[in-house]
Amino acid sequence: MGSIQETREEFDRMEGRGPRGREDMERGKIIIRTSVIGILANLFLALFKTAVGLLSHSIAIVLDAVNNLSDAGSSLVTIVGTRLAARAPDREHPFGHGRIEYLSAMIIAVLVLYAGITSLVESVRKILHPDTPDYALPGLVIVASAVLVKIVLGRYVKGVGERVHSDSLVNSGQDASLDAVISASTLAAALIYMVFHISLEAWLGAVISLVIIKAGYEMLQDTFSKVLGERVDPGLVRAIKETVCSFDQVSGAYDLVLNDYGPDTYNGSIHVEVPDTLQADELDELLRAITKEVYFRHRVILSAIGVYSVNTRDDKVIRMREEVRKIVMDHPYALQMHGFFVNDEKKTIRFDVVVSFDARDRKAVQAEIRDQVQALYPDYRIDVALDTDFTVS
Repeated sequence: MGSIQETREEFDRMEGRGPRGREDMERGKIIIRTSVIGILANLFLALFKTAVGLLSHSIAIVLDAVNNLSDAGSSLVTIVGTRLAARAPDREHPFGHGRIEYLSAMIIAVLVLYAGITSLVESVRKILHPDTPDYALPGLVIVASAVLVKIVLGRYVKGVGERVHSDSLVNSGQDASLDAVISASTLAAALIYMVFHISLEAWLGAVISLVIIKAGYEMLQDTFSKVLGERVDPGLVRAIKETVCSFDQVSGAYDLVLNDYGPDTYNGSIHVEVPDTLQADELDELLRAITKEVYFRHRVILSAIGVYSVNTRDDKVIRMREEVRKIVMDHPYALQMHGFFVNDEKKTIRFDVVVSFDARDRKAVQAEIRDQVQALYPDYRIDVALDTDFTVS
């Protein structure tokens, strides 16, 4: 099929999408448009909150305004990250630049974390050296309006982020929803002061700061997890295997490994079981057809397809396979058996077994299965490969 990039471009041309694909380009436009809306809304809120906070000597409102500025910066980072991630693959980065989106999400998390730490420092300073707030009704109306704007903005941005699978937008949306809670708390503190003359400004600022720090840490932790590599969505795994097994000549699909190179950008490999009667030209045609079908349906490049040859012409071997399968699957920690093949001339039986990570000693399970099969077929040399299916829980 040629290189991975050549394969992708070939399929895209056949679909009329161009090198990157209309879907990817439209996704980028949606992310940028949503981020611009976030920037304008946050700059507008920051301007009015700053004026209200300074006039009323309210540290909580000023910190809230600063948080809006950091949100605008987060949206700007999202735009830059999306534009960079959309760059075509090159010699140094043949798998593309999609992972830049994870880095931009990480930068947003760091900005949120930094905003929380700096606001905590300022709040502690105000606790030690308090100012007397002086609230005015117009300012409180602005803060109340900001709560509604942030609720709507947060739901909108997060919803779009989830729809287009953008971690940066999801993080920004979560941060906006958190801002709504913060603004509501600030408003509550102001009302308490106006009614009971008890100032909770600095203490509320400290609580808000801790909430922001917690949110930033969780965002950072989630993004780190994606950079390190997470288990692929089981739904996608099942769908790909079902597509592969939909071909009449494929009796099983195993060992699916998917490498994440950005949101919805996967390259991977898989093993298929096919009849031992296939000729080389037939096998080549089958593997090409599988590669194209998986890409068309799931936008996943299968850069390698391994082959397990299945005995289909010998009733004795078929019976042996079922007997061995029963031995394997009766073991509590055995999840799967595949790649079974018997060579009667060399007197060998080989197969792969997937053993659960719940087993205390996976190799001991492998040895136990091998000994049981060996006892059943003492005249054969038993070759049992301990396999790992990265998509099995």
